[in-house]
Amino acid sequence: MTASHPTPTWLAMEFSERLAALRKERGLTQKTLAEQVGVHITQIQRYENGSIQPTLDVLRRLAVALSVSADLLVFDKDERGPDDELRLQFEAVSKMPKEEKNIIKALLEGMIIKYQAKRVLGGMNR
Repeated sequence: MTASHPTPTWLAMEFSERLAALRKERGLTQKTLAEQVGVHITQIQRYENGSIQPTLDVLRRLAVALSVSADLLVFDKDERGPDDELRLQFEAVSKMPKEEKNIIKALLEGMIIKYQAKRVLGGMNR
């Protein structure tokens, strides 16, 4: 059983809103963030008002400056990664020896292929 943690509100936002919220949470001004990332302040303003999207390189630098993962900047809370039901199991598997991980990976791949095949075949019978 996992403890319930409050979800930060910025996790359910669009990229532009999430960027602004994280910047403010970190106590950074747009100018300070721009300097840390190596872009002009107008770029940060445009990212935050949603008129443009950063390049992959700038996204990486934003993540570093804000001390978050790029995934956290780009994806909603439940859009990436395992759900809470599987998170603990994946954490346990990550600590296993390589050959044990490979066995579990092969089992998962087999189950995924089986599931996808059922979906495709089930869709053909409609």
